[in-house]
Amino acid sequence: MKYLLTLAFAAFILINCNDRKSTVPTENEKLGQQYFKHFNNHDWKKTAEMYTETAEFKDPSLGKGIVKQSKQQIIDKYTALNQMFPDVKDKIIKIYTSGDSNIIVEFVSTGTAPDNTTFELPICTIFTIENGKITKDFTYFDNFE
Repeated sequence: MKYLLTLAFAAFILINCNDRKSTVPTENEKLGQQYFKHFNNHDWKKTAEMYTETAEFKDPSLGKGIVKQSKQQIIDKYTALNQMFPDVKDKIIKIYTSGDSNIIVEFVSTGTAPDNTTFELPICTIFTIENGKITKDFTYFDNFE
């Protein structure tokens, strides 16, 4: 009986240690958190600097399919968004790691238009990261309203 209790206690400790280890953010998760910090500060230059020179986007706001964007085009895109919604903010719900080069970020975007209408939009983005830079930004949200 004493042996079983010792074994159960050891298993409990190992499981808890593994759970704690998984809560330490990976480098890609840290990059994702930094991205949203720049976004919420409306620092579009720093946001764009997180991408490679030309990144691939899949985003309903850019049309269908994959669109390549330069850093300047990224700055212009977010500047225009910021003009439409001066208080736009994103709140991260969860960051999921997928393999060595992808993170999936679940977040809610909120803001107020100049006519005082507000929005709250759940969004999911898959970032592909290579050498510390975002190479792909595939964003999904309901674009029907």
